[in-house]
Amino acid sequence: MEKNILLTIEYDGTRFSGWQIQPRDRTVQGVLEAALERVLRQPVRLEAVSRTDAGVHALGQRATLRGDFGIPTDRLPMAVDRVLRGRAVRPGENADVRILAAEEMPRGFHARFDAVGKTYRYLIRNAGEMPVFLRNYRYQVDRPLDLDRMRAAAAGIVGTHDFACFQAQGSYPRETTVRTVTDLRLMVLPAADLTGAGTADGLGPEAPAGAFGNPGPIPAAGPEAGGQEGPARPDRSARPAGPCDIALEVTGDGFLYNMVRIIAGTLVDVGLGRMSEEDLPAVIAGRDRARAGHTAPPQGLYLKEVYYDRARMPGAERLPGGGDACPAGEGERGASGTEAARWADSAEKEARHE
Repeated sequence: MEKNILLTIEYDGTRFSGWQIQPRDRTVQGVLEAALERVLRQPVRLEAVSRTDAGVHALGQRATLRGDFGIPTDRLPMAVDRVLRGRAVRPGENADVRILAAEEMPRGFHARFDAVGKTYRYLIRNAGEMPVFLRNYRYQVDRPLDLDRMRAAAAGIVGTHDFACFQAQGSYPRETTVRTVTDLRLMVLPAADLTGAGTADGLGPEAPAGAFGNPGPIPAAGPEAGGQEGPARPDRSARPAGPCDIALEVTGDGFLYNMVRIIAGTLVDVGLGRMSEEDLPAVIAGRDRARAGHTAPPQGLYLKEVYYDRARMPGAERLPGGGDACPAGEGERGASGTEAARWADSAEKEARHE
């Protein structure tokens, strides 16, 4: 009997040429499909939520696969992990990707088209110097950033807008460039190196605060950000003395190509005084990519979480129709069936290297 399995995947994107399989390059999809085919002894095709670029990381990528195989679903992550380690030419070669969980889903479920939203995290090291070990996991900005101006600009991004100004030029044509950003947070904490200690933010107890995609526990700065204030919660809105890490987290119902990186670059330009926070509404309304800020580099970007229930999304009340739970089948598939079909067609052409 055919199973439809939803995988949760994490990876360090540094040595990958992105997610999408390519004929001569090492990609996340290529490495995982090869390992899965060894375990399942049959051809496998993964359908992922996000085709991340080279250098972009994932804390919670999701992908589905179908097949008639006997291995218990909950044993699949361990079996794939053993194959990945066993096929490594050098110790640790394939330790940069891991399946965190596997669960059976209804027959018609699709990881991407049934998703109702995603959260991306972008990490900035605001310091004159940065440890060499963090060069693949942070965007270093060596001049002090004005966080108040950045927050003021960020407030103008939240909501439903035509975000054509935040789409990379030359992108695949979209049915619409209107998206809803339900939540956008800028959080600050003292710069940490890879030996920092603390509670992992959804990455598991093995991830130290300050390491890679985990800047430590990040409560909301106040009730306006969807959190609760209290004496036990440190203030993540104020700049600490000296170097600091800035975590930008963006949640929305969908994202255009390079949208989060362009938002991050635009907010950095505002923080450096190259743009005015007061210009953001006009920039968005103008739909002109040239008027927005620069595209921040890929190494600071992490796909943090994918949502299949609107009620779990930060700021879900800002979604068209409110934050009520979205039944399976009413994600991107239901919202824009035509665009879903076009995406699937383009993905198929890329798979054939057309």
